[in-house]
Amino acid sequence: MRRKSIVMRGLLITTALFPVSTWAAATEKAHAPKRIGAVSHRASPTTKQNFATKPKVHSSMALRAKGEELSVSTRRRVHGTEVVVGRALLEKQVPGTNPLKALAQMPGVAFQSDDPQGVDTYSVNLYMHGFSQSEIGMTLDGMPLGEPVYRNYNGLNPVAAISSENVERLDVTQSAGAESVASTNNLGGSINYVSRTPSAKRGGTVLQTFGSNQMWHTFARIDSGELNSTGTKFFTSYMRNETAKWKGGSDQFMQQVNAKLVQPIGRESKFTTFFDWDNLQQTNYQDYSPYWLKNNGPMIDNFIGTRNGWRNAYNYAVGKNLPGNIYDARDSSYYDSTSMEYDLFGGMSSDLVLADKLHWKTTVYGHDQTVRGTYTNPYGCGSNYTIADPTYTSADAASCTNDKVSLNGNPMFEQTKRPKIHRYGILSSVDYSIAHNDLSAGVWYENNKYISNEYGYAVPFPNEGSMWDQYGTPPTQGRLLWGQTYNTNTFTAFFSDTYHPVDNVSLHFGFKSMLNTSRVQENGNWQPFTGINAITGGESLTTAYAFLPHISGDWHFLKHHELFFDVSENAHAYSESGYNLTASPMAVSQTAYDSVKNSLKPETAWNYAVGYRYMDQLLQGSLYLYHTDFHNRLQQIVTGGTLSNLLATVQNVGGVTMNGVDAGITLTPVSGLAISGNISYNHATYNSDMTSAGTRYHTAGRQVVDYPQLMYKLRASYAWRKAEVFVDSSFMGQRNYSYTGDYKLPSYWLTNAGLRYDLGNIGQYHKGLGFMKHAVVSFNVYNIANVRYAATVGQNGFLMSDPQGQNQSVLLGAPRQFFGSIQIDF
Repeated sequence: MRRKSIVMRGLLITTALFPVSTWAAATEKAHAPKRIGAVSHRASPTTKQNFATKPKVHSSMALRAKGEELSVSTRRRVHGTEVVVGRALLEKQVPGTNPLKALAQMPGVAFQSDDPQGVDTYSVNLYMHGFSQSEIGMTLDGMPLGEPVYRNYNGLNPVAAISSENVERLDVTQSAGAESVASTNNLGGSINYVSRTPSAKRGGTVLQTFGSNQMWHTFARIDSGELNSTGTKFFTSYMRNETAKWKGGSDQFMQQVNAKLVQPIGRESKFTTFFDWDNLQQTNYQDYSPYWLKNNGPMIDNFIGTRNGWRNAYNYAVGKNLPGNIYDARDSSYYDSTSMEYDLFGGMSSDLVLADKLHWKTTVYGHDQTVRGTYTNPYGCGSNYTIADPTYTSADAASCTNDKVSLNGNPMFEQTKRPKIHRYGILSSVDYSIAHNDLSAGVWYENNKYISNEYGYAVPFPNEGSMWDQYGTPPTQGRLLWGQTYNTNTFTAFFSDTYHPVDNVSLHFGFKSMLNTSRVQENGNWQPFTGINAITGGESLTTAYAFLPHISGDWHFLKHHELFFDVSENAHAYSESGYNLTASPMAVSQTAYDSVKNSLKPETAWNYAVGYRYMDQLLQGSLYLYHTDFHNRLQQIVTGGTLSNLLATVQNVGGVTMNGVDAGITLTPVSGLAISGNISYNHATYNSDMTSAGTRYHTAGRQVVDYPQLMYKLRASYAWRKAEVFVDSSFMGQRNYSYTGDYKLPSYWLTNAGLRYDLGNIGQYHKGLGFMKHAVVSFNVYNIANVRYAATVGQNGFLMSDPQGQNQSVLLGAPRQFFGSIQIDF
């Protein structure tokens, strides 16, 4: 995707801890089984997730209004508060929806996407108490997914790793203290996707959804049931999701195969395998500016899939018929912007109970990814290229006097990023309980080879051919514009001890050690395009921390009260990307890297939190306060070049200080009814001014970009017999759209609603249909009020100053959408 901003997105670091679900409807005793969605867990030393040991004392709120189970709970764990988003809540979303949208109903969490399902990987953007998604560690059954960003270099987006229907729950630690998580970027906490276990009974599920804009979602799953006396069982599933874009032309498509096998070993141990294959082919929406939205409405989009689209795009590229009422008209519409991805991902785990209080888990995993991202660059002949009377043939090539790519003289060319990932790793941990202590220790090793090359391909003149298929085979006439290959070795180790001096008190101490080394080589550099002599190559960076501590405490007193605190430090290993795409220190020219390599330091953050909870049958409430000191923030600083081809360096530009508070309350006045609300206030400011292109900008004390100071969330749900209805509404406060804050995106309310009806066994309606053991129909409405708003922000970075909102770095939220679904279990 093109880079329009003068300054790319800085890495926003802030934090918060211990959010409490504001929908809790019932409190369960600390040592009783905890009901989480449709899954029951016991606080046993032999029940483990990821690397963590279950504490003996914790709080639990099962969110179970009479006749309703919302499947979100919070539990104290050894590394901070865990929010568990369970299966029952995930099922209330439109099938195929990104599970992170359910998490966004929690205090301090913001999820944005330009599509209502939240599956457009270019647009998906998550903040968790001020931390951007690049600062949140993500795993699937403990296997690392890397940074869940569009230009992922060490993993894959969770929507590509597992179908939403196969997600049992999300285990979320909203702090940097999860020392056990297999991640090198979890400054802002971690999210572990837990896959559903194959059913003990043979059966299957078929699900079909229809929606606005020809949306069509199909999911089919087969469970083998227990195949023998040892309990061997597996499932396999296929998912297909396709929808036309809500504006412009073309569509967004993805398909996916998942499989999981579980082989019990004795009574408590097991061997597990998981497999994922996915294919995404998504046409992206036009990058917008607030100026366009204000003056030209929301419907400007790329030309692909529209009538005479190829000719119209060519006219814009040569400066013909440009609209006069749009700022930066040449960029008002490109022909295409697409993303294509193939992944093979999976792992094998042995989960062994060696003795009554000794547990050992080991996982080996692998991942291969092939990606292609394209857009039709209109600047092949320079920024001011104009032909008053084009012939739409190769004769126009004679006018291309500043040809940067030297292909066929067309002012347009298909700029195509073709990265690949090959990574393999192993995790192993041991948990042991003795006396009043729960001990845990583990290691993680991964090797990751990341190849990041960008190509330019010739495109035909409009009168001499049609545009080639962006998802097909590229033409033979192409050129490597630039390329780099990174090779990264990561090793982490952790140790923790949770001490229970008395039954209602837990004191935790742990630490994490990290060693991460990346070496980069240059694969190629087409100087007429990049404008530099060499891209960084033959260099390496190392992130090494022997002791990253985490200390926390939890005290349950009286009958319904709880106090807690948490202190932790964590570090972010140096990120990687293609040349000049993000604030990656080695994704710059060799000259730019040499100028700063001796001053680079990894990003680190200290996080502090204290909190209080009250929980009973009628009322649940929470209050917590947090503080973060973030150091060595890395940011891309422009040193020259043009809007379409920047020259930049990546530097440490100071820190961020954040203070915040969350408060939430839930009422369950009558059976089946739950009413909840929460409010979040966040004050996160830059510590110093910034300098770009020789100009000093007054950013000290300004609120960080793209994260609001205020958010409100409201939800009401009511279950009666076999029917259930819910309405949720969220308020997003103003967000700074530039580093100086001289342009702010307006606040907005977004409201959604849903209705579900359980038909039960279809055999009760017709004897011949008794094989349909269970059926549910549902209806959902997204954005009921049809609000026009800026969803994802900063995908192309932020400007230092932008008083008119002219930076083209917004993706608009979808208008009102309708969805209907039917699910049948066999």
